[in-house]
Amino acid sequence: MKKYKSVLAALAVMVMWGSLFPMVKMGYAAYEISGVADILLFAGVRFSICGAVICLFSLLRDRESFRPVKGSLLPILLVGLFSVILHYSCTYIGLDLTDSSKTAILKQVGVLFYVSFSFLFFREECPSVKKLFAAALGFLGILFINLDGGGISFGVGEVLILCASFCTVFANIIGKKAFAKVKPVTATGVSQLFGGVALLILGKAMGGEMRFALGEAHILLYICVASTVSYCIWFTAVKSGDLSKLFIIKFAEPMFAALFGALLLGENIWKWQYLVAFLLICAGITLVSLGNGKEKEEK
Repeated sequence: MKKYKSVLAALAVMVMWGSLFPMVKMGYAAYEISGVADILLFAGVRFSICGAVICLFSLLRDRESFRPVKGSLLPILLVGLFSVILHYSCTYIGLDLTDSSKTAILKQVGVLFYVSFSFLFFREECPSVKKLFAAALGFLGILFINLDGGGISFGVGEVLILCASFCTVFANIIGKKAFAKVKPVTATGVSQLFGGVALLILGKAMGGEMRFALGEAHILLYICVASTVSYCIWFTAVKSGDLSKLFIIKFAEPMFAALFGALLLGENIWKWQYLVAFLLICAGITLVSLGNGKEKEEK
């Protein structure tokens, strides 16, 4: 039962993360976000609020949880750098240049890379032909999702999303080590507050502006609540869970993103390229998952 609860919790995170892709695009329209400076400012507002709320919650719940932060400050700030500053700079700008459903699928490339080449990061993981074949399937998936009119369309937006995908992987690898001594919720709050303030200052320095209207406050409220809850659950799972397994569950994220993109934005998700890409990347992750299971049984 505990195993099923952890899976359901991870899937709940995927639902929230999937819904955030179209909600952020709705936020662009509601708050008149246009240009890189505005986008960075918007991301900064989001994570400054999230980080402050999480830190306040941790402080009220357990003030002692902040004591170990000093000794692990560097890795926690690195998590903030990769998971917030770099990841969301690339994601938000890339999201402005491509569909939310396409963005969500491309963001799984880094996941596939980790599952296929995890031996580069952890000694206990061994390379295998199955993992390399899975990586090849993922690469084909990228090609198919970018087919447009008989040719391959791969612009700046797609490149930025791929960069964001790898930032996610690095953040989780660093986070797994950083959270060994610090409570995940506290570390999440500190890293998000650091990343949010940095983006806020950067966006404002570049001349970013954000129009706030009370009538659209529910959009920002949802984005902040979903971000706060989902990241606390996710990094709690990262501390004690198997990254490979968690990343496999993470593949459900683009399915929910595509669904919400169609429901909220009316995006056309019924493209044959999307279906083929989804099946190829899914096949790659499934192949690696089965391979990992057999390796553990042999051990």
